[in-house]
Order: sequence, then structure tokens, then C-alpha cells
Amino acid sequence: MLNLKKELNPKKILILGLGKEGVDTLMFLRKLFPGKILGVGDKDKNSKFKIKNLKLLRKVTWYLGRDYLKPLEQYDLIIKSPGIPVNNQALKQAFREGKITSQTELFLRHCPGKIIGITGTKGKGTTSSLIYKILKQGGKKVYLVGNIGKPALSLLFKAKPKDIFVYEMSSHQLMNLRTSPNIAVFLNIYPAHLDYYRDFQEYFQAKKNIFLHQKSNDVLIYNKDDQLLKEAVKKAKSKKISFSLKSQSGDYRLRQDLVVYHGKKMFHTANCRLKGEFNLVNTMAAIIVGRILNVPLAKITNAVKNFKGMPYRLEFVGKYSGVDFYNDSLATIPQATIAAIEALGDRIGAIILGGFESGLDYSKLARVIAQRKIKNLILFPTTGGKIAKAVKKYFRFNKSKKAINYFFVNDMKEAIKLSLENTEKGDICLLSPASPSFGVFKNYKERGDLFKKYIKVYGKKN
Repeated sequence: MLNLKKELNPKKILILGLGKEGVDTLMFLRKLFPGKILGVGDKDKNSKFKIKNLKLLRKVTWYLGRDYLKPLEQYDLIIKSPGIPVNNQALKQAFREGKITSQTELFLRHCPGKIIGITGTKGKGTTSSLIYKILKQGGKKVYLVGNIGKPALSLLFKAKPKDIFVYEMSSHQLMNLRTSPNIAVFLNIYPAHLDYYRDFQEYFQAKKNIFLHQKSNDVLIYNKDDQLLKEAVKKAKSKKISFSLKSQSGDYRLRQDLVVYHGKKMFHTANCRLKGEFNLVNTMAAIIVGRILNVPLAKITNAVKNFKGMPYRLEFVGKYSGVDFYNDSLATIPQATIAAIEALGDRIGAIILGGFESGLDYSKLARVIAQRKIKNLILFPTTGGKIAKAVKKYFRFNKSKKAINYFFVNDMKEAIKLSLENTEKGDICLLSPASPSFGVFKNYKERGDLFKKYIKVYGKKN
């Protein structure tokens, strides 16, 4: 902490972005430098009025509204929040000048404890939470930070060498990172956030920062079944530990219903209560972290047995009017929805799809919907129409005719009414949009919460 204070003290600092992480950065810097004048920039002109602690508003120069990026050249150090777009020319210039850092970068460089970073297009939240539970069960002093935990920076005030920090890392947090965590977990990689990044390669390059700056005594845990990952990790300097559901060459692999490590039985898959092959991937990664940090197998098994999963991630809402409802609102890409469909099998009678257009390809999802004979597609703008076209195209190409109902909706109330009217008793209605939530909904949480709300309003609990 003394080194960080010495490093930051002479600098004129701008905090860019005043979301959850930006507010935490402001709190951290104000505690570190009570009398220092700080700059804060945010696109939302009303963002400072959301801060309840009035002490944080003192000694701040505000740059709010559409011109919030104009003062960049006035500052020596810019602490950028993850959601700030990177394609602005002024930001690019600041990156070239070495002015821009992030809360993640500062924490990785100055934290005295061990940091476990988890990334992947899908599964990082579930895996991070399960790792946290396993380490907690093993008696470790552990903190869950990042996207689903607490913002990390303020924890530096109490961090000790024996503490462990489980850090869920998004591509936005990893972008332009120059430091990697002690233990990196890389689950998978699929096209995503293509509305934010120039292309898939830029997105993938951001993700790779989780291991590119590791040292030889660090550890990289990766999914060997992902061919892109398998190739990418060749550049890692750290010790590599692979896991696989399909290959017998992984360090940890699946043999029938057992997870084995070099022939030794580690875990029986019957102890995992989460549905889906993708959740077995998450579980294997978490088990490896537990073993690296010397948690006994019995405690790992107990933690996995009692882990119920995460809200909005293939969450069973209940049986209403004879229909089983599942909330998979966090499925923002087609691959996540395909995984949910495969996990639930052939009982899906209706699926709620669609959302923000981010340049994704829905052809594989269309094939799975057709092959699983899902009868009712309830579709939100704007990608709902694109998904419907992909399904119809699949049927035309394969010269087959299937009785599929396409319902186009604009609110969740209408979607639930249609699902109850058209889903047969004993079947499943799945919310798994294969698209981001923006436009119709504030975020994936609001989308999932409204799904649950209207099921309980219009459905009859069984």
C-alpha cells in the first residue's frame, strides 16, 4: 500500500466512469488522499447525484455529460472503468501515452495476497462463486471480487499475504491489462460483445491478458476441449493445467461419471446438482483450484454438493399451471442458449428469445431449435426477427416443414401470457434470449426478474 501511495501521490488523477467500480475507486482514493483534488468524468450528467456519501463529492472536479472525455490530456493518470468504450480517439491516444490504468490493474500490482482470476465468455460467474465456496469450506480467508463480488480496490486497505481473492474478470476488465493473476482460469471463448470490440480477435486478445503476463511460478488452468484456447495457451509462460470432458489427454479428465487426475479418482459427477455439460466444465475448473490450494477432496465434494448455482443462470423458477419455468436470462450469446437447450433436453415447449443486436450468428441455434422440435418461439426485438429468419431458413434448406409458432412481443407480461397459453402441461418454458438485454430491458437482471414476476402473477403454482 505504501508503494501505491508513493506512486499515485504526485499524479493528477481522473476517474473515468462512475458506476459501481468508479464509486469504489473514488472512495479508495479519498481515503488514501483526503485532501487531494480528483477529477471524475462520466457520460451521465446526473451521475454524481446518485452518490449518497456527500463527503465523496468534496474536492472533485466534475466532467459530466457528452463531453466527459475532453479533459483527458489534462491528467497524468486516468483510472478507467470497464464499461467506457475503447474506440474513442482521445482514449486511444491516452493508452499510447501510458496514462490509462484500471482498478483491476492497480489491484493486481499491489495486492499482497493470492489472486485467482477467472474468465471465459460464459461460466465465469458460476465458477468464481463455486471456487469461493470451495475455499471457504477449506477454511481459507477468501474474498469474492470483480463483476459479481465487491469492487476490489478498497480491499487493499485490509489485504494480507495469506488472503485469497477470487476475481471474476470480464473482457472489459482485462482489456489492455499489463499484469496477470497468480492463478488464471480460462473456461471458453466464443464471439461476444462484437458491438464493443472491433472484431472477435480484439475481444479474444483482451481475454488472453489473464495469462499473457504470468510468470513461471504462476498457474494457468484451461479447457482443453476449446480448440482456440488450446492453441492460444501455447504462449503462456506459467505452469499449465488442462481439463477436458472429451479428451483423455487432459490433466483432469472425465472417465464415464468420474473426474480423474492422472488416473486417480477425484470426484463423482453425481455430486454436482447443476444441470448441463457446461456446468461440469465450471465444476472441474473449480475442483482444480481447490486441489492446487490444498483443500481436502471431502471438503471440495461437500461444497459442490451444496452449491445451488447462480440466479439468472438456468435457474429453476418453479412449476406453474403444469409448466416448468427456467430463467436463463444471462444467456446473452447463442452458444449459451444452445447449452441450456441441451441441458434441459426434449421437454422444452416454449423458448423466449431475442434482445439487443450485437452482430451474432444464429444459424447453429436455429438448427438446434429445429432438431429439438421446440414448438413455440416467443421473440423480442431486435434479434427476435433475425432468429425467426434463421429457423425458417434452416427448414427451407432441409426441405422440411415443422409446425412452429412464432410470437413477436414487446414486453415480458405478454411473453408470459403466451407461454402459459401455448406450452403443454409437463413441458418446459425457457427464458434463454441468446442476446444482450439492452433496449427493452435495463439489464439481464431486470429481464430475469420480470420473467419471474409475471410467472407468479399469471401462473398457478403447482
